[in-house]
Amino acid sequence: MNKKELMNRLDALALEGEIVPSMSLLKSDKEIEMIKKSARLNTAVLDHVSAHIKAGMSTQEIDTLVYDYTTQNGGIPAPLNYNGFPKSVCTSINQVICHGIPQEDELLKDGDIINVDVSTILNGYFSDASRMFLIGQVSENAKKLVHTTKECVERGLKAAKPWGHLGDIADAIQTHATQNGYSVVAEIGGHGIGLEFHEEPFVSYVTPKGSEMVLVPGMIFTIEPMINEGSADFYIDAENDWTVYTTDNLLSAQIEYMVLVTETDLQILTC
Repeated sequence: MNKKELMNRLDALALEGEIVPSMSLLKSDKEIEMIKKSARLNTAVLDHVSAHIKAGMSTQEIDTLVYDYTTQNGGIPAPLNYNGFPKSVCTSINQVICHGIPQEDELLKDGDIINVDVSTILNGYFSDASRMFLIGQVSENAKKLVHTTKECVERGLKAAKPWGHLGDIADAIQTHATQNGYSVVAEIGGHGIGLEFHEEPFVSYVTPKGSEMVLVPGMIFTIEPMINEGSADFYIDAENDWTVYTTDNLLSAQIEYMVLVTETDLQILTC
């Protein structure tokens, strides 16, 4: 589909009341290639963390691993100094939903689950992904939560089709989470990415099938549901104004992929 045909199709969908992306959100072939290079480095950083993470390690050590590996390979950690965030990576343990700040005195313990959220700038292009790590002997409840979160993301990916809707992803994720007795955080979601760290659209995981923005070839965004063991309610740390906790002190898990909508499918760029 050439640019004129694409614009005509978007105009027709908009007249039908559909939410469509602006042309500025659709990446060019050159931009996609550069974003993929950033994504490859981002994945390599997470692989580096995977090779070293263990019980007894501080979250500051994880931050150092991320900073050193990223900068040694020509990148910049995107979180560092972003809106005042003081570190290079988010490390969210157990009841922390997201935006955990690495600390020297925060040590990983046997039985912990941790989300490590890595975001990278390479030659001005952004990428983003996170993984869950199980430290040592983890409870069956924790294992099930992490496993179900992975399944939620996989179902969201499967539900996404070119010219479908963001709500198709959300419905698949929320349905699977609630069927397993979990809740999905509504107010924090995914986002467009590539030319900036956070772009439109906001990617919700609690909206109905067939709703929200149309998935148009050239869109790049993250799928990163936050699945809570108990209530979806949360609070933000009053001291650092970043770290998000479950209100009931129960576990939370998150897995994040960055994806590209193509003419034929959804392509995973980071995982």
